[in-house]
Amino acid sequence: MTDTDTMTVFDRALVRRRRDRAAPRFAAHAFLFEEIAERLADRLEDVKRGFPTALDLGCHDGAIRRALAGRKGIERLVSCDLSPAFAALAGTPAVTADEEFLPFADGSFDLAVSNLSLHWVNDLPGALVQVRRALKPDGFFCAAMLGGETLAELRRCLYEAEMAVSGGVSPRVSPFAEVRDIGGLMQRAGFALPVVDRETITVTYADALGLMRDLRGMGETNAVLARRKVPMRRDLLFHAAALYAERHAEPDGRIAASFQVLYLAGWSPHESQQQPLKPGSAEARLADALKGGGTCGV
Repeated sequence: MTDTDTMTVFDRALVRRRRDRAAPRFAAHAFLFEEIAERLADRLEDVKRGFPTALDLGCHDGAIRRALAGRKGIERLVSCDLSPAFAALAGTPAVTADEEFLPFADGSFDLAVSNLSLHWVNDLPGALVQVRRALKPDGFFCAAMLGGETLAELRRCLYEAEMAVSGGVSPRVSPFAEVRDIGGLMQRAGFALPVVDRETITVTYADALGLMRDLRGMGETNAVLARRKVPMRRDLLFHAAALYAERHAEPDGRIAASFQVLYLAGWSPHESQQQPLKPGSAEARLADALKGGGTCGV
């Protein structure tokens, strides 16, 4: 990878400070992290093997450690977070480290799991390469990260409110990866048999201000380098909240917020794994297979 491959979008120092600030009261806002940790653990049950050594990358307060306790033959789980405050909460052993500069030797882990942290990484291809190197041959990686449709309702309302109030716009919600890009990044990082899928989780709030308070409590507020560096004006804030209530209220008056979750999975390469056929080595032609008629669709 070259320096030109990396786009610096996020202020990583600000991400760390906001996580440190959120850590003491994080449990009151951590419902999404707890839910996705359980879903990742359930997905791991489909993998018919154990993982004695595991890494929890971007551990926050240790939801993955709790979800995996007593499961998958894990004997040693290392928690790792950009935030020292979160690393201290996640259980031992734990280290403070940046996903973009992992301190682990090659072949250290049988399993690496990441729960809603990688969407803050600038050099995602480089981070994935480092995760793959930290895995033993035939080690497994699974992760969940927020995708491009996350908070689409809030994004639109803030955009329109700022246009109306200020006559211009600035980044108010962080950009997220698109599902179509992640599979290619997994292959580029050297993972074998990569799989990417997605789901959307809808959460309701009394109002948009409640959603914004929750995002702050999660440590998930805007950390884009190009963001406006002054606090949001009250008239803009209340105009955005009014637009949100007008356009996205449920029948009971609560507003809906969408979180798109991308799930990534792949293996560190090993000779025992299924290999793709070489071009031209197939024993039957696709045209012959289709001669029986019928249709197929996507």
